[in-house]
Amino acid sequence: MTEIKSPFLDTLFHLRNDEHITIFVAIQEIPKKEEQDVVSYLESEFEKERLEFLSDQINYDSETAVWAAKVLYRSAQLYLIRKDTDKNLEKLIPTFKGKINVSAILSADLSLRFLPQIISALKDADSDDPLIKILENILTQFHYSAVGFDLDLDKINWEEELRDKTYRKLYLERIVEKKVYKPAEVPFINQLLIAEFGMYKDVFWRELKTITKEKK
Repeated sequence: MTEIKSPFLDTLFHLRNDEHITIFVAIQEIPKKEEQDVVSYLESEFEKERLEFLSDQINYDSETAVWAAKVLYRSAQLYLIRKDTDKNLEKLIPTFKGKINVSAILSADLSLRFLPQIISALKDADSDDPLIKILENILTQFHYSAVGFDLDLDKINWEEELRDKTYRKLYLERIVEKKVYKPAEVPFINQLLIAEFGMYKDVFWRELKTITKEKK
């Protein structure tokens, strides 16, 4: 990809490819042209990742993808630029008003998977920052992007949450990749993992215990 002249796209491109964030000094409205560039870019990224989850039944959700991209972009800016912004946080980081389904979750994840790093940086700077709660609420809705990040997910009905086979596979793979014990010890998830590991359980995750009932 050649030089990018869109601050919005430039931030996302470098974060996804180089894992570093370019911060632009002014918080301004995002032009529609830049939004469309991001929609197209994330669609191409979604199609690349679709090859990994081997399903042609899950479609790219452009509205959710651009919403999540804005959340990430604004959060990165707000980490450094906070002058006269506290009263406008909810406008700069709008709540999600669409339907949460597998397409939305995977489209949002293109950007939201990087949000825990920003929250951690915000906590290091000021643990009372009101932006932290806003972003944590977003990740609680889209917790696939937060696997490995400490959130309160006790109220989730996991059988319903992981009903879709493709999403279930991806969620379990992310838990194993990151070796995250908290979700892996939820009885329903634990049973799925143990079944997937089979006789090779010690190869994949020797330290993980088999959970047969809810912890008290």
